[in-house]
Amino acid sequence: MKKIEEIDNNFKAAKVNDIDVNYYNVINKPFSLEGFPWGNPAEGKFYRLPDDIKAPDEINSGALWNGHSLTSGGCVRFRTDATFISIRAKLANSMDMNHMPRAGSAGFDIYIGEAGKDCRHAGTAQPTPGEIDLERVVFNDPNLPSNMRDWRINFPLYGGATCVEIGIPPNTKIEPPTPHKIKPILFYGSSITQGGCASRPGNNYCSMLCRAVDAEQINLGFSGCGKGEPAVAKAIASLDLSVFIMDYDHNSPTVEHLKDTHEPFFKIIRKAHPNLPIIMTSMCDIWKDRDYENRSLRRDIVRQTYENAIAAGDRHVYYIDGETLFGTANREECTVDRCHPNDLGFYRMFENILPTLQKAILEA
Repeated sequence: MKKIEEIDNNFKAAKVNDIDVNYYNVINKPFSLEGFPWGNPAEGKFYRLPDDIKAPDEINSGALWNGHSLTSGGCVRFRTDATFISIRAKLANSMDMNHMPRAGSAGFDIYIGEAGKDCRHAGTAQPTPGEIDLERVVFNDPNLPSNMRDWRINFPLYGGATCVEIGIPPNTKIEPPTPHKIKPILFYGSSITQGGCASRPGNNYCSMLCRAVDAEQINLGFSGCGKGEPAVAKAIASLDLSVFIMDYDHNSPTVEHLKDTHEPFFKIIRKAHPNLPIIMTSMCDIWKDRDYENRSLRRDIVRQTYENAIAAGDRHVYYIDGETLFGTANREECTVDRCHPNDLGFYRMFENILPTLQKAILEA
């Protein structure tokens, strides 16, 4: 007779740092896999866009589609009484960039505690250059009482993965996570929305906002792509959301392009969801001493979409001026390259968006 570990790999113990662990695939219950509303993880697809988007002329000649497998916003949540947790992942790539830590672009980080209450960072899995088969301890505290706790592991912001497994010692338990308080929040925007250049996934402002209000994050931030394509708006309109945050100003190649796409994109989603709170933001930029690509004109276009909606009787639309997102003091310390936020910049964005997000949720 075969042993159970020969039939089911989940029962096969592995040694990590001389500790026996059993690995469990995150696509299976009781894990809650989030951030991939159209993916099919059972087929190794942690995708941020649906397979049936077939409009390459609208999707930047395929560039946006190439970013759909990058796992920004992906997350696995669970409860366990384990005080030792490891992760084993097959990375689709180990994304290296000259302006962003690999821990953020290709790494995972783990949080302990229930969102909206005591959720806090507890560890990071950092790949080495070119590493594809990743195995790391993400939490180990033998002095922590072995009570059931909520955990979340955030996926890479710019890398991808085809298989992710969580390892815990034998004789410890895994349960479903505490349910979210509200429905998912979807973010649509640029490389900044995607998380460039946070030092780790949980430091993206989108992640901070979703932890603060306890919602699943769906991140449709695409570096250099995501330019108000109608096909993407229709895909977003197919989802049941609590809030939609629209911020693709940075990606529009010209003022004319932004003017031609911004309000039509908004209207596709508003037609499908008349009462969905929608927050629009204009370009976040530290350059107060120059008119960066006609920034004032761009801001006027975004604000005009908002004002037109208000004039039409829309009571679930909100506007945030991108000039306010980095605050007023030491704005120059908020970016890596005078464009992409560092961790301070992302925290400032979180602080300045949160009140509007909370208001939108309350008034929904």
